[in-house]
Amino acid sequence: MILGEGETPRGMLPELHSILNLLEGGFSRLRILVVGDIMLDRYIHGEVERISPEAPVPVIRHATRYERAGGAANVAMNLAGLGCQAVLAGFWGEDSEQAELKAMLERAGVDTAGVVSSSLPTISKTRIVGRQQQLLRLDIESRDTPPEDEMERLIERVTRLVDEVHAVILSDYAKGALSRAVCEAAIRAAKAKGIPVLADPKSPDFGKYSGATTVCPNLGELALATGIASHQTDALLDAGQRQVAEHDLGFLTVTMSEKGIAVLWPDRRFHSPARAREVFDVSGAGDTVIATLAASLAGGLQVETAVDLANLAAGIVVGKMGTVPIAQHELVAELTPSTGLTAGEKVLDLERVSRRVAEWRASGETIVFTNGCFDLLHVGHITLLEDCRRFGTKLVLGLNADASVCRLKGPTRPIVGERERARVMAALAAVDAVVLFEEDTPLNLIRALRPNVLVKGGDYTVETVVGHEDVLAYGGRVEIVPTVEGFSTTNIVKKLAATEEKAK
Repeated sequence: MILGEGETPRGMLPELHSILNLLEGGFSRLRILVVGDIMLDRYIHGEVERISPEAPVPVIRHATRYERAGGAANVAMNLAGLGCQAVLAGFWGEDSEQAELKAMLERAGVDTAGVVSSSLPTISKTRIVGRQQQLLRLDIESRDTPPEDEMERLIERVTRLVDEVHAVILSDYAKGALSRAVCEAAIRAAKAKGIPVLADPKSPDFGKYSGATTVCPNLGELALATGIASHQTDALLDAGQRQVAEHDLGFLTVTMSEKGIAVLWPDRRFHSPARAREVFDVSGAGDTVIATLAASLAGGLQVETAVDLANLAAGIVVGKMGTVPIAQHELVAELTPSTGLTAGEKVLDLERVSRRVAEWRASGETIVFTNGCFDLLHVGHITLLEDCRRFGTKLVLGLNADASVCRLKGPTRPIVGERERARVMAALAAVDAVVLFEEDTPLNLIRALRPNVLVKGGDYTVETVVGHEDVLAYGGRVEIVPTVEGFSTTNIVKKLAATEEKAK
C-alpha cells in the first residue's frame, strides 16, 4: 500500500479550467530560472548486423545522429515547451559542444543570460543505440570542480536573476554546478522574494536543499538519503515524511516510476498514479516532472493538481525515444477529449480557440468546422454534428451571436440567447469547441482557424458554402451532408404558434 491514514485519494483531474488557461496563454507570462548542470546529449542510432572480427563487439551501421539538450538544459527546454519564459544558469565550456547547445537553446527561446563560460569543457553524453537498445555511452566531462572565481560569478548571476523570475529550479546532476553555496544563495533569494524553489537532487544529503519548497527525488535517490531499501516503499515514504520537517521543506515529491508520484507532508500524503502507456525511454522524465511542477506552482495551481499535471507530462515523454521535452500541444490534446470537458470549458473566444486548434493540429488531429444559429436544438442539428465527426477528430462549431441571428432571421430571433445556446451546444459529446461570431458569415473565423474539413448541410452545394474557396486553396476539403427533412427551428416555432392559437 502507498496510501495510508490522512492521505488524499485521486479522482478526476481537478482545476481543469485553470490548467487549460495556463497552457493556452498563462504560462507565457511566467519566467522561471533553472540553475544546474548543463549538458549536451548526442544519440547515434543504427542497425546491428554482425559482430566485429577485431573484437567480440557489435558493429553498428550508422543511420541517424541527433543532439538534444540534457541535464538542466533539458529542464529549460521543457519549460519552453510548456510556453514559459525559461532562463538558464550554470556552466559551459568554449567548445563546439557549447556552440551546438547554445544554438539549440536559442531556437527554443531559452534565455542563457545566467550561463557562465568555464575553463572546463561542456559536459556531453553520446549514446550509441542499436535499434532500441543502448549499447554504449561516452561521457566527456572534467572531474575538476569549477574554479572559485567562476562559482562566484554564477552565484552573482543567480542572485540577480531570482529577482526577475516567478520560480527557481535547482537541477542537480552532481557535475559541480550546484555547490552548497550556490544552492543556499538561490534558496535564500527565492524565499526572500516569496517564490517557489524546487530541487532535483543527486546529493544523498538533502540538507544541501534546506528551505526549498520541495525536493523531487526518485525512489533510488530517496533510498540513498534515508538508508532504507527502495523496494520497502511504505517505510521509505515514512522516512521521506521525516525529511520534510528535518530540512524545512514545504513537501517532498517522490517519483516512483510505474507507481506514479507521491507527495509527502509531515502529517499526510497524496498519491498520483501513473497513466498507463507504453514506455520506450525514461530519459529526461524527471526533468519533465520538475519543470511542469514548477510552472504549475508558479501559475497558482494547488500542489495536488500540479503533481497530477506533471505526472501526465511525464507519461507522454516516456513514450518517446531519447531525451525529448514535453510540448504544450501534447498536454492540451491529452486534456481536451470532448467527453472530459464541461460545457463551460468548451466555449472559447477566438484567441483561445485559435490556440487550441493549433495545439490539436500539432498533435496530429484533423480539425472539422461547421457553423449555424442552432436556436432551438433538434434532431437535424444532432445528425449534422454527428456527421461532422465522421470527417475528423476535433469538431469546432461556429455559432452566430444574437445580433447576427437577428439580422439573418428577423427581430423575433433568436429565441434562446447566445450564452445559453453556446452552453447547450458545448454540452454535446460530438462538439469539441464552440466559438461565437458577430458577423453574418463565419468567413473570418474560417480564415483564422484553417480547418481541414468544412461541413454544411444538404441544402448547400460546395460552391455556395462560405469559405469554400479558402479551404480548398490551402488543401482542405468541403463536405455536404444530407439534412433531416422536416426538422428546423422555423418549423418548431410555427408548430408552437399553431398550438398556442388552438389553445385560445
